[in-house]
Amino acid sequence: MIRHIIFISVILVFLLGYFRYFEHRSLYFPTKEIEFLPSNIGLSYEDVYLETADGVRLNAWFVPSKTSRYTFLFCHGNGGNISHRIEKILILNQLGLDVFIFDYRGYGRSSGRPSEKGFYKDAEAAYHYLVSERKVSPDSIILYGESLGAAVAIDLARIEGVKALITEASLSSTKDVSRAIYPFLPTFLISSKFDSAGKIKDVNIPKLIIHSKNDEIIPFSQSIKLFEVSPWPKKHLVLIGSHNTCFLDSKDLYVSGINDFLKGL
Repeated sequence: MIRHIIFISVILVFLLGYFRYFEHRSLYFPTKEIEFLPSNIGLSYEDVYLETADGVRLNAWFVPSKTSRYTFLFCHGNGGNISHRIEKILILNQLGLDVFIFDYRGYGRSSGRPSEKGFYKDAEAAYHYLVSERKVSPDSIILYGESLGAAVAIDLARIEGVKALITEASLSSTKDVSRAIYPFLPTFLISSKFDSAGKIKDVNIPKLIIHSKNDEIIPFSQSIKLFEVSPWPKKHLVLIGSHNTCFLDSKDLYVSGINDFLKGL
């Protein structure tokens, strides 16, 4: 009897460990190689290194605009690294915005290993670098988060002072995404939360929530949920196109939507 209990316990521990591994591999897709630089498309930039509260060294770029209106603190999605956001950096820079984009731990030239708590620490370090090192006023900082990075930006918006928040293709929570993609998996086993819908209720600054109605990865319904639970002031910008390219597929609408939002601040 005891041997059976021990055997079952070992199997359960193994299955839980495998599930944690599967969860991690499903959430984070970092790449190390920096494939493009802002200078490749004619943008000047500073290559920056900063340290998080728990001692992780992060790599970032500061891309200044000639006529800066605000500084965008860019929290990118869960795949690739900062070098795969060159086209978006260019668009934002051409809107008269300084862009500060950083790689999470385990991404690009940043050290460490990806994790939900780690991502939040990374964003805090990037924010404090802007405010303390570059002397950027919090009232000039706009948080921009794409996909999983939107959850990171929403978390940061709850605890630090900023001018506004923009999310693109945000999930409402990890469990909501899991139900949509893996409906057979029991959500109580999921350790990560990325609970954007729960956290955005406490974010009272102006918000622009961007999402493509054709998003094949994060269901558009999660954008509606996020918009409905978030307090005013808020705007919803609906694009068309895929999860990763809707900002190009709907470029004119994307650009005008962000520009109009900034004018209204």
